[in-house]
Amino acid sequence: MVDENIVDENTDEVEETPVETFDVNYACLRCATVVSNTELSRLPEIKCICGFRVFTKVRPPVVKTIKAV
Repeated sequence: MVDENIVDENTDEVEETPVETFDVNYACLRCATVVSNTELSRLPEIKCICGFRVFTKVRPPVVKTIKAV
């Protein structure tokens, strides 16, 4: 017979480290409406307000330069 009222002594609260989330922006291929990834995840289906389902990822305006070896 097991007593169900036993309290576990190792119930120390564990601090969770915050997870970094990067907000990715997408643009509709038909009407060029910019939508973030979080807004798309809220919708039941991935579709623009114009009804088109094709999105392209918006590139950041920063250009990387690499020295030639």
